[in-house]
Amino acid sequence: MIRGRTLAVVACVAGAGLALLAAGRTWAHVTVVRPAPLPPLHQAKTGIALLPWLSALGLVALAGAGALLATRGLVRAAVGVLLLLSGLGLAAGALTRLVAGATPGWPLLTALGGLIVAGSGVLTVARGRDWPGMAARYDRQARSTSGAPRSEAQIWDALDRGEDPTR
Repeated sequence: MIRGRTLAVVACVAGAGLALLAAGRTWAHVTVVRPAPLPPLHQAKTGIALLPWLSALGLVALAGAGALLATRGLVRAAVGVLLLLSGLGLAAGALTRLVAGATPGWPLLTALGGLIVAGSGVLTVARGRDWPGMAARYDRQARSTSGAPRSEAQIWDALDRGEDPTR
């Protein structure tokens, strides 16, 4: 159980990190022809400059890794679907630029990172319901309103007696 959750979280972080790293590298060199007497302008374009939403999807995947630890049940399955979609978006975006003539190295690594994130999402949807959630001590406890102090003076009196007035 914990092995699967750990694998999903580590894979999600690694895939998102790889995708963000590769998307921030130079994918294409563009030459802009300017009117005479100006010389042509040579620019290096990163994957994020070509597809600005790649960084957003990578950050969603990183946040999803944390959400895998904090959620359980149907919410965790929804996080898994979100990871699947963001991973597929990363891979699809990178592969479209690969076809458009970018150098193949960094777009392929971005696509690989996206596929790793998508695999983490598939693993979460398939097995995430069996994984444990955070400990119950992080859950909010219900407050009982019977006998709770209502005025500031009563709150201070409860503190003087050593009682917790928030319970």
